Amino acid sequence: MAKLVGISLSTKIGKACYIPLNHKDHQNLNEKEVLKILKPILEDVSIKKIGQNIKFDFIILYHRGISMNSMEDTMLMSYVLDAGKNRHNMDTLSQIHLEHKPISYKEIVGVGKKQISFDEVEINKAKDYAAEDADITYRLFKKFFKNLKAEKLTNIYEIFEKPLIKILSLMEIEGIKINEGFLKKLSDKFQNKIDKLEKDIFKISKKNFKIGSTKQLGEIMYNELKISTLKKTKKGSFATSASVLEDLAFKGHLLPKYVLEWRQLSKLKNTYSDTLPEHINPKTNRVHTSFLLAATSTGRLASSDPNLQNIPIKTSDGNDIRKAFVAEKNKSLISADYNQIEMRILSDLADVKELKKAFKNDEDIHSLTASQVFNTDIKKVNSDMRRKAKAINFGIIYGISQYGLAKQIGVSTTEASEFLNSYFLKFPEIKEYMSSTIKFCRKSGYVNNIFGRRTHITGINDKNFNIRNFQERAAINAPIQGSASEIMRMAMIRISEKLKDNKIYDTKMILQIHDELIFEAPSKDTTKISKIIKKEMTSVQNSELHSFTIPLSVDINVGDNWGVLH
Repeated sequence: MAKLVGISLSTKIGKACYIPLNHKDHQNLNEKEVLKILKPILEDVSIKKIGQNIKFDFIILYHRGISMNSMEDTMLMSYVLDAGKNRHNMDTLSQIHLEHKPISYKEIVGVGKKQISFDEVEINKAKDYAAEDADITYRLFKKFFKNLKAEKLTNIYEIFEKPLIKILSLMEIEGIKINEGFLKKLSDKFQNKIDKLEKDIFKISKKNFKIGSTKQLGEIMYNELKISTLKKTKKGSFATSASVLEDLAFKGHLLPKYVLEWRQLSKLKNTYSDTLPEHINPKTNRVHTSFLLAATSTGRLASSDPNLQNIPIKTSDGNDIRKAFVAEKNKSLISADYNQIEMRILSDLADVKELKKAFKNDEDIHSLTASQVFNTDIKKVNSDMRRKAKAINFGIIYGISQYGLAKQIGVSTTEASEFLNSYFLKFPEIKEYMSSTIKFCRKSGYVNNIFGRRTHITGINDKNFNIRNFQERAAINAPIQGSASEIMRMAMIRISEKLKDNKIYDTKMILQIHDELIFEAPSKDTTKISKIIKKEMTSVQNSELHSFTIPLSVDINVGDNWGVLH
């Protein structure tokens, strides 16, 4: 639990105060007495509490017996107004909107070996820094409040942002249990695989080298084995990025294939199986990730310390990591996963009649696509056709190129191009959606999702083809991914309210990963809880901001660890 050194407050622009609680070598006010006085104010629903990333403040105070209510957050207000335009930290916002450069944290604590902790900062310096923070936050709130109204974005902030402050705070406080022993065995298993891959790599290279060194790997690939013509980055170093290695592996070269596998296993081991135990809180014996509300441009949540959003789901090794996340004794984990939500949103956004019909009839969307693209009866679609159609369906959402599709499904670029042309011929509404979205974005500089949230695409008119092309793909994807994120946010809010209304306090929402929610519930109640979760998640089909013409589908799975839920 973080140490509470002091509290700064402002109730009027230009006026702020600082309350020292735990400074070294200085007279402090008594922390318990101060919090006793502040508690009724902070918990009073009729008094606004404004913060910059106020989730952090909520958690600090919650651990000290205060559950803050009526919270406003300038970081989230900025996020709704300017996602994709700029960062949303206070120093940046102050300089952009108030034309004022605030005292930086580094200025008062120093850097490197001379860096001190905040409780060692001279009291007047601490006062100036902390009081300025409170004053700037109040000034930003006043400005953003007006801007949200003027831009007609108040609803997005009120409906999708504010309620999540408390929900995510409580999820972070709850955390999730980790099987430390299982992770240790997994690290050993990964190391054995890594050792074997290294032997295979060195057998091809005919010499040992540091696989993690881009310079040494480049020497081997380009100068010694000559598996490709020399490729270099803009800075002049050897090009050994994942995309370069994937291209070479696609052409049949084994060394880049093994190096990619080596990198993935090394990352899993270093980032998760070796490191996750270090994140276990000794008091709770659980891992408490931090959910980031304003880290992406589309509204999708991220997480850090540790990052749980990037554990690979399509590999057995990635799923093994998930098996380390377990339920407490006499409890189970419940996974609730939106089924093909982005395809459903694309069908709704672009008004794709054939796909909408298929979703309404609960047909297999990938088999339908295969029958259309390969011009065959749906009953004659085989597994290979379906696999290729699935890659096209999901690739379209992310603006896949013919070359990207060719690599993914193992066909020539000519075949991939024919597949894409056939796809757009059968689903012309998708092509029209893509064209109109790019056209709108070029003119306005942003795109809207179904609910009205904006994502600013700053490089859509860039002179550089590669930048422009990347931004066009981002413009196509943002309304789809953003709408899915909004649906997830609304589902989390509705489920939280339903559990509270039904006085269900022993079931906790503990993780949110892309299209999936994870709950921990008493094992005896999982059937009842699963029904509540599914009902609330599918009910998001109808909201005050948008009604979907396609039913939402949710897959529910129950087990004693996260891995078995998939």
